[in-house]
Amino acid sequence: MTLEIHGRTAAEIAESLRTLVERGALRPGDPLPPVRALAESLGVNRNTAVAAYRQLTQAGLLVARGRGGTRVAPRSAVALEGFASDSVLRDVATGNPDPSLIPDPSRALGAIAGRPVLYGEPVVDPELEAWAREWIAGDLAAVDGGHITVTSGAADAIDRLLAQALTRDDAIALEDPCFLTSIHTIRVGGYRPVPVAVDDQGMTVAGLRAALEQGVRAVICTPRAHNPTGASLTAARAAQLQEVLSDHPYVLVIEDDHFSMLSRQPFHSVIGPGQRRWALIRSVSKFLGPDMCLAVVASDTHTADRLAMRLTPGTTWVSHLLQRLVLALVRDPGVRRAIGEAGAHYARRNEHFAGLLAARGIPTPVGDGLNLWVPLPVPARDVSEQLMRRGWLARGGDEFLLGPGAGPDHLRLTIHDLGDGDALQLADDIAAAIAAASAQRARAEVG
Repeated sequence: MTLEIHGRTAAEIAESLRTLVERGALRPGDPLPPVRALAESLGVNRNTAVAAYRQLTQAGLLVARGRGGTRVAPRSAVALEGFASDSVLRDVATGNPDPSLIPDPSRALGAIAGRPVLYGEPVVDPELEAWAREWIAGDLAAVDGGHITVTSGAADAIDRLLAQALTRDDAIALEDPCFLTSIHTIRVGGYRPVPVAVDDQGMTVAGLRAALEQGVRAVICTPRAHNPTGASLTAARAAQLQEVLSDHPYVLVIEDDHFSMLSRQPFHSVIGPGQRRWALIRSVSKFLGPDMCLAVVASDTHTADRLAMRLTPGTTWVSHLLQRLVLALVRDPGVRRAIGEAGAHYARRNEHFAGLLAARGIPTPVGDGLNLWVPLPVPARDVSEQLMRRGWLARGGDEFLLGPGAGPDHLRLTIHDLGDGDALQLADDIAAAIAAASAQRARAEVG
């Protein structure tokens, strides 16, 4: 096996291993040579072999198992948002908006008819572009407001932005815990995630500084309603992050303001006046529905030009019918009022449920967004198993982590559509599940 691996640098060794995996010479679960043996066989420093393994471990191709050595990672799909359609359990892990609060597009559909759009025409509807520019300009006062591009949702925007700026194995700073779709995008793209810790004010300054010192070429930041924690940047934290980024003007800074119109928090940007490569993404999926696959992207001229090259008319543009429908909805005062009421509903229900948990000795911070991030005194997997026995399907926080967890385990819960009675029952069941998991763990330690 060692003889098939070649290279003198960490990047060359990593590429050799990647090729073996892709060609099937190395299969999921296969062991790799110990670091010392690999280094000796290639005639390189041990640290070079360590760095090669680390690159592929961070990219999700290898898994380190301590004394069990390093092995090819199993081909397991990244967890994604959505209903568990084959479950008989009550699902509080969906991450979905409440369908009853998504505006009905029926009336707007009749207003979007117009002449057909043909090949070679501008890919962005002029009226939607003007509206989006006005929507975003006030929040990007530090820069010129940028150019507007339309993509098929936030995930599509992030994928295209990274593809036009980075190459495989490039390092990207990601919040840890991280949005599931971002984890999936980074893994599929073959990029190397560098975790940045998140606290109650969002991305941490020390974490970002450390990631930049590791040579990341892009930073993805959630300015408010961070998924899964619900954290939002304060003005002070955003200014501190801007200052750190000011020494790295050509690092691509991507802000994913996914909750935008629903958010109860002010928007504070980490994009400073000296940032040369940047993009602000605002998707409509949380307030107009996940099937309304559209996001507006404001970015610098260079990034916008390269992004536009990946949106060729006739193949990858976003339907002008969809663009007109979104515009008709967001211009409707009744729809805007309903969006505001939906945002207030999510905040109110999360606050109510956090109060129920606190009354049962489970203090839970109330952030912004669709979900609650519930800290646990015992492993989340144990609590999730106990909840399944009580009829609930919950999502453990480990699915959102880029690396080994620091601090307490968590559950991420989507509870905004529960009635008062169901909310009381779930709070009781979480308390009972924690108690049962704690007792089980104590018995195992005694045994």
